[in-house]
Amino acid sequence: MKPAIQMVDLQGQYKHIQAEVDAAISRVISQSAFINGSDVKEFQKELQQYLGCSYAITCANGTDALTLALLSLELEPGSEVITSDFTFIATAEAIARVGLVPVLVDVNPDTYTIDCEKIIEAISPRTKAIMPVHLFGQAADMNTIMRIAHKHNLYVIEDAAQCFGAEYVYKGKARKLGTIGDIGCTSFFPSKNLGCFGDGGAIFTHDTEKADTIRALANHGSLKKYYHSQIGINSRLDTIQAAILRTKLQHIDAYNEARKKAAAQYTELLSSISWIQTPVFQEHSTHVFHQYTIKIDGNNAAFQTYLREQGIPSMIYYPVPMHEQKALLEFKPKACPVSKQLSRSVISLPMHTELSHEQIEYICQVISSYKA
Repeated sequence: MKPAIQMVDLQGQYKHIQAEVDAAISRVISQSAFINGSDVKEFQKELQQYLGCSYAITCANGTDALTLALLSLELEPGSEVITSDFTFIATAEAIARVGLVPVLVDVNPDTYTIDCEKIIEAISPRTKAIMPVHLFGQAADMNTIMRIAHKHNLYVIEDAAQCFGAEYVYKGKARKLGTIGDIGCTSFFPSKNLGCFGDGGAIFTHDTEKADTIRALANHGSLKKYYHSQIGINSRLDTIQAAILRTKLQHIDAYNEARKKAAAQYTELLSSISWIQTPVFQEHSTHVFHQYTIKIDGNNAAFQTYLREQGIPSMIYYPVPMHEQKALLEFKPKACPVSKQLSRSVISLPMHTELSHEQIEYICQVISSYKA
């Protein structure tokens, strides 16, 4: 009998912490402080402590986090921000939404993160920032990126939406991803390593002035009620989601360890298959496997169909590279051949905290029978 397998098992994860989560939700309801309640403030403090950053400001979602971070830099309209071509559109979308120009560059064919040589080639007099994406739980090469940024006087905003809890050795010291650049951004979308039961996001920084600016921007441009120093937006994490995230934050290290254990089993069973490349690790960092993504010799769409027929869900991240997205063509992006090739050859297998040994064995057994 085929085991029942889900791409993400949020219901299974909830069952293990149901009593804790239900109590947290009930506490908020009994207090009835649904907006900016005490759980929001406490969650921000706990984020700061966990990540080792000076300031954590929560917001409505990960895209808002990126947008608020960019707005806080107060860059001249038309300034360029270099980012990865191989990622979800939110990264480039946020850049364009605030009147800046997304400059899309290619990625490393093994780690799938931004190619630092391509960053250097893309720098122009209009370049003001770099926005690396830590993709699938894997770190971008932050040591090199920060050296480039310091040399050219550029801001660095980390898109850390897929890597919560991962560490990177920067200047000889282990740091949580999202706390190395000028600003870090994350998403608490339900399927993330640390996810809520709706939408949510946060911004991290060590800079007091930037923190105050971001906090105001997220609150209609106001730090004091009814006094608005600038045009902002309304972007906040509601108290029920904060309470849920406070509960799940206590389990995040265990969740990430479960993902690493599942990934290790996948790699052990798949590494001998000649037409598969299992995940390659970036130096100086941990990988928290938001996704377990393999690269195959062959067409990922045909392979996905085969898996589906065997009862195995999968996802292709991302079937259309950013430089081919209609919404971004006005910026005249250059071709990114590695990104384009990856869009046709990578596929993500089921990955979540509830995956069993037997499920992974079945998945790998089915994969080994495929004729690439």
